Amino acid sequence: MSFATTQDGVKLYFEETGKGTPIIFVHEYAGDYRSWEPQVRFFSRCYRCITYSARGYLPSDVPANAKSYSQDLAQTDILAILDHLEIESAHIVGLSMGGFATLHFGLNNPKRSLSLVVAGCGYGADESTKDKFKQEAEAAADSIETQSMEEFGKGYGLAPARVQYKNKDPRGWSEFETQLREHSTLGSANTMRGVQAKRPSLYQLEDQIRNLTVPTLILNGDEDEPCLDVGIYLKRTISSSALVTLPKTGHASNLEEPALFNMFCDNFFHQVESNMWSLRDPRSISSNILSTSES
Repeated sequence: MSFATTQDGVKLYFEETGKGTPIIFVHEYAGDYRSWEPQVRFFSRCYRCITYSARGYLPSDVPANAKSYSQDLAQTDILAILDHLEIESAHIVGLSMGGFATLHFGLNNPKRSLSLVVAGCGYGADESTKDKFKQEAEAAADSIETQSMEEFGKGYGLAPARVQYKNKDPRGWSEFETQLREHSTLGSANTMRGVQAKRPSLYQLEDQIRNLTVPTLILNGDEDEPCLDVGIYLKRTISSSALVTLPKTGHASNLEEPALFNMFCDNFFHQVESNMWSLRDPRSISSNILSTSES
């Protein structure tokens, strides 16, 4: 088994497959290193694919102290993987919790980021929903500790933006739910409290996000309601970004629609590597609808 050690001494389990330009995959709250199997099978034919389990997710370490979990630590853990593998820069692909970590990593380490895929990023990011999300996250952490993750996962796997996956692919969803319920109760509760409930609103980071020029692909399912408005906000704020919305798709877009997810990422990577990904033409940003004149 392969492990990288973080700045604060946490060991992160990782796997790598394939050769070529590296891609780091950063999983969502309900996932782990196994969540990216459809992407690893596709991209490892031409890329060096690295998946890892975040702190709190076996077989990585599960710190007992809740202070060992935060949004900042989540993004620096990506750096620990890169440094351990002596990778100068990579494509960083993240979903949901991993999408937040990917975005924060790009903001803090632009030179280590060939590109960013920020998928399913939006839960609690809006000022209008931040307090409600925090309350729900704290309540979820309490429930996890009381019930165990094995029991809590039964309901979490049927959240409003996850029923789409079950309806489309019952076999795939069953595998997802089984893996979700295998997660550490302690690690899941600490992650919910330390990362999910306490991460800053993306709207508070607007100035920093506006300065981001790393090529960025924003990808959401059109039935993943908490991410839709945030995705548009990120598109309008990041001049180096594009926005993709997958039809009739929920939160776990990489599992629910792997072919579409892979296709859009593959096209994105090729454009970035060919130096064909440019900043948005400022002429496309105007208060006018038809006329080029500001009068």
